[in-house]
Amino acid sequence: MDKLIEAIKATQNPSVVGLDPTDQVVPAALIDSFREEVADQVDDPAEIPAMQRAVAYFEFNRAIIDAIAGIVPAVKPQIAMYEALGPAGVDTYEMTCEYAQSQGLYVLGDVKRGDIGSTAAAYAKHLGGLAANNGEALDLWHEDAVTVNPYLGTDGITPFVDAAQAADKDMFVLVRTSNPSSKEIQELELADGTRLYERVADLVEGWGADTIGASGYSRVGAVVGATHPEQGKQLRERMPHTFFLVPGYGAQGGTAADVAGMFDEQGSGAIVNSSRGIIGAWRKNGGYSDGMSADDMLGLVASSARDAALAMRDDLEAALA
Repeated sequence: MDKLIEAIKATQNPSVVGLDPTDQVVPAALIDSFREEVADQVDDPAEIPAMQRAVAYFEFNRAIIDAIAGIVPAVKPQIAMYEALGPAGVDTYEMTCEYAQSQGLYVLGDVKRGDIGSTAAAYAKHLGGLAANNGEALDLWHEDAVTVNPYLGTDGITPFVDAAQAADKDMFVLVRTSNPSSKEIQELELADGTRLYERVADLVEGWGADTIGASGYSRVGAVVGATHPEQGKQLRERMPHTFFLVPGYGAQGGTAADVAGMFDEQGSGAIVNSSRGIIGAWRKNGGYSDGMSADDMLGLVASSARDAALAMRDDLEAALA
C-alpha cells in the first residue's frame, strides 16, 4: 500500500472517486451526441447503442479524470458498468484505467473476482499481467489494485496475493460491505461467538502478513463500509496492518464522521470512496441544459466533479482534525 499512501499524502486527501458510468449518471444528450459518429464506424446498426455509450462513457470519464487529477489520489472504476456494454465496454474500461494512470492516479479496479485454482490464477492476471514474448509481464488492465471476494477461502486469495507481490500491486478483500442485506451473511455468529465478518477480518490480516511495506500496511487491504461506523472502528483495532477501502460515503448515507474511526492514530489507514456524489454532481448544477454542446456538457461535468471532490476532501479533513 506504500504507493497509495504516498499518493494520499501528496494530495492530502484520503478519497477515491468511483468511475461508474451508467445511463442514469451520464447525460443522455451526451450519449446521443455520438450516435452519428459511431454510425459511420460500424457495419451492423445493432452495435450502435453499445458503441455510442462506450464512446460517451470514456469521454465522460476523461473529463472527470482531468478535473480531479491532483485533487484526489485515486479512482475506482467498477468493471460491471463497462461489461454491460460488451466488448466495446471492456475496451472503455481498459482505456479509462490506462488514461487515469497516465494522469498520475492510482487505479483501483473494482472487479470483485473470486474463484479457486487455475480460474483464480487467471483472474489474478488483472494484477500480474500476461507473459510477453520478451519474458516480461504485459499489463493489460492498467490497475494498481483490485477487489476480491473471499467466499472461497484461502484457495481463492493466494493467487491474487502472489500476483500482487510479484507485480508490486495491491488487493482489497470484501470484509464488511456497505449494502443493507450484507448482515444476512456477514453478521452470522460462529460457534466461538465471533461474527463471520470478524473471522474474515482475521484471515485478511493473516493473508497480508508477509507483504507489509514501509508504511506498516500490507498489500492485502479490506473493504469496510462507511455505513457500519462502530464495526469499522472495531475492525481498525482488529486489523492493524490492513488498509481499508471505505465505500458508502455520500449517496449510501455514510458521513465523514462515520468513517473517522476507520483511520489510524496518524490519520492514515483508509481511503473513502464516493461515486455518484462526484461523477453525478453535474445534475445538481443549475447550468445544465440538454441543448448544450457536447463540449459544454463535458465542461460542466468536469467542473461539478471538481467542486464535489474538493468538498469531500474538506469534509474528511474536518472530521479527521
